[in-house]
Amino acid sequence: MYFRLHLGRKAVWILLIVLALLAVYPVIFLSAGSLMGADELEDCLGAVVSGAEGYASFPVLPKYPTLQHFVEVLLDSPEFFVMFWNSILITFGVLGGQFVAGTMAAWGFARYEFPCKRGIFLLYIVLMLLPFQVLMLSDYLLLDRLRLLDSLWAVILPGMFSTFPVFIMYRFFAEIPDSLIESARLDGAREWQLFWYLALPMGSSGIIAALVLGFLEYWSLIEQPLTFIKDKSKLPLSVFLPDLTMTGKAGFLFAVSVVTFLPAIIVFMGGRDYLEQGIMAGAVKE
Repeated sequence: MYFRLHLGRKAVWILLIVLALLAVYPVIFLSAGSLMGADELEDCLGAVVSGAEGYASFPVLPKYPTLQHFVEVLLDSPEFFVMFWNSILITFGVLGGQFVAGTMAAWGFARYEFPCKRGIFLLYIVLMLLPFQVLMLSDYLLLDRLRLLDSLWAVILPGMFSTFPVFIMYRFFAEIPDSLIESARLDGAREWQLFWYLALPMGSSGIIAALVLGFLEYWSLIEQPLTFIKDKSKLPLSVFLPDLTMTGKAGFLFAVSVVTFLPAIIVFMGGRDYLEQGIMAGAVKE
C-alpha cells in the first residue's frame, strides 16, 4: 500500500513538472530567440520567417549568444520608448485611481449601511462580469462627450473606476473585526482615521493583490487603446507588438517581447504572496 502511494506521488510530480515545462517553454523560446544572431535565427526559423525549404527547429540555448537585438530595441528605437512611456502612464494612472476610488468604495460597502446597498453592490458585480465589448459603445459616447477621445485619459479614466478591485478589497475590509472598529471609535477615532490607520494597513494584502492584478491587466491592454486612441504616438507598448512582422525582424521582435513581458513578471513575482492571499477567503479572523 505504501509503495503504491509513493509511486502515485512520484507520477503526480512527474506530470506536474512536464506541465510546468510546457507552460514555461514559450518564455524560454522568446528568451533564447532574443539572444540569437540573425544568421542563427534564419537557420532555425527560415522555413517560417522567409519561406525557406525544410522544417523549423529551435534549440533551447543559442549557440552564439548576442545582445545585438536588445541594443537595437533600447538604443535605436525611439518609437519603442514612446510607447513604453505611454504604457507606464496608462498603467500607473489606472492603478492610482483604483487605489483612491477602489479602497474608499470597498470600505463603504464593507462597513457602512445605506439605502439600496445590496442592490448597488450587485450592480458592481454585474458590471464586473460584463466584457469590454458590451460597454464599448457607451464608453465611447461618454468619452466623446467629455472630449477625451484620442488621449491617454480615454483609457485611464474608465480603468480608474473599474469594479473588480472593489470586489477584491471588499472581502478583506469585511473581515476586520467589528470589536476592533468599535474600540477605535470609543478611543475617539474619527471615520477618516479608521480608514487611514485601520482599514488600509489591515486590508493591505487585498489592496496589493488588486493592484497586482490591475497591473497585469492594464499593462497588456489592446482593445481599449485601439478603440479610443487614433494617434499612434499615444498608443501603449502592448499595441506595438502586433504591428511587427517576423520578416527580417525576428530577432528584434523577440527582444521587444522579452522587454515587454519582463515588467509583468517582476510585478507578479514581487506580489505573488499578496496575490495568493487575495485569492484566499477571509485573511483576517476575529
